Amino acid sequence: MTMLRLSRRTLFNALFVSTLALAAGPATAAGFPEKPITIVVNWPAGGGQDTAARLIADWASKRAPVPIIVSNVTGAGGANGIRAAAEAEPDGYTLGIMGSSFVARGYLNENATPLEDIDPLVFFGPDPGALEVRADTGIKTVQDYIDKLKAEPGSIINGNDAPGGSSHIVASLFESAFDVEMTKVPYQGYAPTVAAIISGEVQSATLPVHQLADQHKAGDIIILAVAAEARHFLTPDVPTFKELGFDFVAGDWRALFLPNGVPSETKTYLEKLFMETMSDPAFVEAAQKVGFMVTPMPPAETKAWIVAHDAAVYPILLDADLVTTRKK
Repeated sequence: MTMLRLSRRTLFNALFVSTLALAAGPATAAGFPEKPITIVVNWPAGGGQDTAARLIADWASKRAPVPIIVSNVTGAGGANGIRAAAEAEPDGYTLGIMGSSFVARGYLNENATPLEDIDPLVFFGPDPGALEVRADTGIKTVQDYIDKLKAEPGSIINGNDAPGGSSHIVASLFESAFDVEMTKVPYQGYAPTVAAIISGEVQSATLPVHQLADQHKAGDIIILAVAAEARHFLTPDVPTFKELGFDFVAGDWRALFLPNGVPSETKTYLEKLFMETMSDPAFVEAAQKVGFMVTPMPPAETKAWIVAHDAAVYPILLDADLVTTRKK
């Protein structure tokens, strides 16, 4: 799925709001919060979504008067967790975290939660995708990978999310862009996909860079290319697809959201709490250590990002035969 560039205006607005939040601190909503706040993660523990949510919860808990905890609600390609957060009591005590698969899932599953049924709160950041292979495959370059699939369609077993998940969409878009066919094996999230490629159960993966950066440095896994506009800070030795002459940019992103109907005073408190947290240089440093890019944005900008992402990826998904419902 196409990664969107953050415009200078968007970055300036986000930085300005972040500065105000840091100066003022989170406003106290009357009677809120009085009990733990839960962030619902729609993928299993250990994956990118889960890691990001736990990082946010840990650091935000240091600023909030109550604990912030994470609850994993998995299944249905990530749809169950999104629905659980969207249908929670709109009192501010339950949030969800979503990524690019939220948009794609809406075109694959007629029962998926639509954007109008949630209230975007704070943008966390983008997470570029990549193409990884086991070192023992003998594949050294993206062209080697393509050539093998051209000669023997389906001969490479790729680990990815279930349909609707980000790494499944990246794999499908790769197939469409390069007119090749992998054998795609679905897993419930990034963590089991990582385990599968390390064990040799699959030969390749289409995971975000940080999931396999350590294995790449160790030489067990080769990250062939990054599907972004620029190289990833964790793997500066790995070129982008564009550097190699392939116009392919895809990946994930993450944002927090609320169910519709949360009182405005409570929403304002939560917005400031999480904007403060994500704008803290110490938090950004901690996030970068585990491979995350952090570009916090408030509600209006977060929703605008999602809408723009939807508009950008829809024709790509349509061309890749990944739109089975809610066709525009």
